[in-house]
Amino acid sequence: MSGEAAKGRNQFLTVLICKNPLLHAGLKHLLANTRFTVSDRVFDETLPWRHHLGTQPALFIVDANNSSEESLKIINLLKVRQTEARVVAVADHFDINFVRLGIDAGIHGFCLTANDPEVLIKSLELVMMGGSTLPVTLARSLLNEIGLNTEPDQERSMAEALPVDLGTHKLSNREAEILRCIMRGEPNKVIARKLDVAEATIKVHVKAILRKVGVANRTQAAMWASENLIRGPTSSGPKS
Repeated sequence: MSGEAAKGRNQFLTVLICKNPLLHAGLKHLLANTRFTVSDRVFDETLPWRHHLGTQPALFIVDANNSSEESLKIINLLKVRQTEARVVAVADHFDINFVRLGIDAGIHGFCLTANDPEVLIKSLELVMMGGSTLPVTLARSLLNEIGLNTEPDQERSMAEALPVDLGTHKLSNREAEILRCIMRGEPNKVIARKLDVAEATIKVHVKAILRKVGVANRTQAAMWASENLIRGPTSSGPKS
């Protein structure tokens, strides 16, 4: 997103809680000229944020690479003092136990530092829209824990044919698959590479998806999908 485009939209005051200076600098650079205005203040457990920022932060991004116990302590403190703020954890990888405890503590999103920068920004935007994000590998692990284990071929089939109200919106299996990718914040080039098609083809599908579900942009499509893509009937229609 360009700086001019970002200025025309609501800004989110963002606080980075990150002891790794390289990660802190990288995140700050990545979020420059986006809707996420990074505060220069350093996290201080002894002071309420409203006191020394002058306003309520909208988003906290917490580095969860170090001690899980320390990260959870900070997150619990944030949720007590800043009840309205959204919290996203970032890390090179996540332990499933940390994810369970993090969800209970009030984390709204889990993002991998290896993600494409555009994926991270889209994920943060989805969180600020009221949604939640979780890497697909972790989602599968959580499903496995509650007995919804599937074989790889079954996972592929579910990703292609699962749940949309085809009677109303007439999404093809391919469009449903692309919409699932959009839910995860993946940009067109990543989706194209994953599905082994041209990026231009993905753009055509995305336009069709937006039209069929009656939304104006990808973020709204992801929000629609979070409510509808998991609840509707399965489809046996052809791909397109």
